[in-house]
Amino acid sequence: MRERKATAPLHSSTDLTEGKEKLRLKQEVGLISGVSLIAGTMIGSGIFMSPEWVLHHMGNPASSLLIWAACGLLAMFGALSYAELGTIIKESGGDYIYILRIFGSFPAFLFAYTSVILVRPASLAAVCLSFAEYATAPFYPGCSSPQVAVKCTAAACILILTIINCLNVRLATSVMNIFTAAKLLALLVIVVGGLVLLAKGQTQSFQNGFQGTTAGIGAVGMAFYQGLWSYDGWNNLNYVTEELKKPEVTLPRALMIAIPLVTCLYLLVNVSYLAAMTPSELLSSGAVAVTWGDKVLGSWAWLISLSVALSTFGSSNGTFFSGGRVCYIAAREGHMVNILSMAHVRRLTPSPALLFTSAMSLIMIISGSFTSIVNFFSFMAWLFYGMSISGLLYLKIKKPELPRSYKVPIIIPIIVLMAAVYLVLAPIIDQPQIEILYIVLFIFSGIIFYFPLVRFKYHPRFLQRVTLHLQLLLEVAPTTRDAN
Repeated sequence: MRERKATAPLHSSTDLTEGKEKLRLKQEVGLISGVSLIAGTMIGSGIFMSPEWVLHHMGNPASSLLIWAACGLLAMFGALSYAELGTIIKESGGDYIYILRIFGSFPAFLFAYTSVILVRPASLAAVCLSFAEYATAPFYPGCSSPQVAVKCTAAACILILTIINCLNVRLATSVMNIFTAAKLLALLVIVVGGLVLLAKGQTQSFQNGFQGTTAGIGAVGMAFYQGLWSYDGWNNLNYVTEELKKPEVTLPRALMIAIPLVTCLYLLVNVSYLAAMTPSELLSSGAVAVTWGDKVLGSWAWLISLSVALSTFGSSNGTFFSGGRVCYIAAREGHMVNILSMAHVRRLTPSPALLFTSAMSLIMIISGSFTSIVNFFSFMAWLFYGMSISGLLYLKIKKPELPRSYKVPIIIPIIVLMAAVYLVLAPIIDQPQIEILYIVLFIFSGIIFYFPLVRFKYHPRFLQRVTLHLQLLLEVAPTTRDAN
């Protein structure tokens, strides 16, 4: 692993902490909040919107259930691998900090550039759009909600989340805990309803379950994309390692509690959907959970719409909480403008980074749709997940002496790496799309910014003055790493 180098920030700024105790983010996230962050982010829009797309790509109920189980197993293997990475490199930033410390500055910059500008804002935008779809549905019975209403509601969701996360870390984690409990209750209602239907003999959807299974590698890859979208968030705790209480204990424990819990719930919820609907009904449903509510709960179906809205709001809060940290850490390492590495002097939240993430997400909402954002996000995410996992394999083979409180068997990261390679290459080989070329070109367009701004440290003078004015306006100051 490369030794940490003192990276000069892109722009100089007045250190408001000079002569005083250095600012750093508080360690506010314990085991319960850690489980809530993982489960609360994972259980968002996916389980309410992706089942029809997984079934569409796989062709039948039984193979779609296998995809959901395989996605859960892959998420568990990935999380266990990241748990070891998190106990070796005890810094916030997730994939970014792992790529930086293992492979160096250039690939880490490409990740930060892509993640901060596209991947994280796209993820947040997709979740908020699904929140808006369900939140506006009761106001437009019998027809789909106007896109203007949906996008305005999604934008309002992002602005509320920005305020919550900028005010206080404890407030943001409390919101996560409350909404995680609410969404678990909603999923339990769906699970119990499905079990009642199965007990009454409604098993038609499971007869000849494998008939018509799709065999193409591209279709299976796209089904994995949609399923894994529902599991996204399994590595969110690695983005806030410096804010964990006893990270070497809390990180692996939270992962081992949250991910099996979510996997079991997802499988039971999908069984419940198929017990209430035929495959053709599920495929034609624009909102699977609402259709299930109409069939099972009758006049109480509005509770499902409310539950889904609460669930997606809680998930978007978790996505926002971790996504803002990527921007903050990248700026602290000199890969983004210096103002984004600062924290509020009293509230101790990375408010400039959160505001920037919010702005990029609002742009995504204006220009994108849910399905296109999910496929685009999944391709890029697994490209970088594969890079982080290959870094772990390098450390296990070349640096076995590095201290770590948790070790994962080497076969597990090998399986995850093979899955990542498949998920990146399968859609390209089977169904090449021009959009994938655009994504790759965007990633490497970061070279244009890396060499002048980071490598050769060209800093326009006017940005220094802008940074100073923003420091005063936002009441922020430079922070230091957690010494531990």
